[in-house]
Amino acid sequence: MTEPLPDPFADQPDWAPQPPRPIEIVPAAGSVELRGRRVLVGLPGLGWRADLRADERVVQNSRTYVPVIPEHEWYRAESDQVEVFAPLVPVERVWVETVGPATTPTTDGGLRLVSLDAPAHPAPTPVFEADSVTGRRVVHMVGAVEHRDLRAVTETYSGAEGDICVRVTPEMEWYRWAWRGQAPTTLEVPVHMLWVE
Repeated sequence: MTEPLPDPFADQPDWAPQPPRPIEIVPAAGSVELRGRRVLVGLPGLGWRADLRADERVVQNSRTYVPVIPEHEWYRAESDQVEVFAPLVPVERVWVETVGPATTPTTDGGLRLVSLDAPAHPAPTPVFEADSVTGRRVVHMVGAVEHRDLRAVTETYSGAEGDICVRVTPEMEWYRWAWRGQAPTTLEVPVHMLWVE
């Protein structure tokens, strides 16, 4: 008598896409290209500030600095081709968000402690497990393809086809909505295809 084969899909529903690759945080002092990248600034043991973008490193008096711009100003400068003020932050106080390798999601559901030596980033969370999503960065998964740099503009709602959905927009339009009042174009996406970044 032969034993039944294990079900390879037992831990994941057939309708659930694979999660996006997680965000990893690396020191800016490494050989990472910085222009336009999301960064965090801060001090180990003190804390971290996010929603910032970087420009290329600058060397002054033998010290290396990174011009750091609030994300909304970065998008305004890119969209309108205007100059914006960018304070110079010592490179050792800047960390860069990179997309890491694919991992298997864990659902420990408990308290997650982190080290204060470097900034941490949570693993991607399915939108249907999030408390609130409006304004949050989301990743739209279409098969194995990740669509990033999106913001949720609504909470979950019942779509026209009966799916539970969230409307999303590209980040450029999200920020343009703030500085020009120009309503963004949005896309209705079923929640099982969205992850909070």
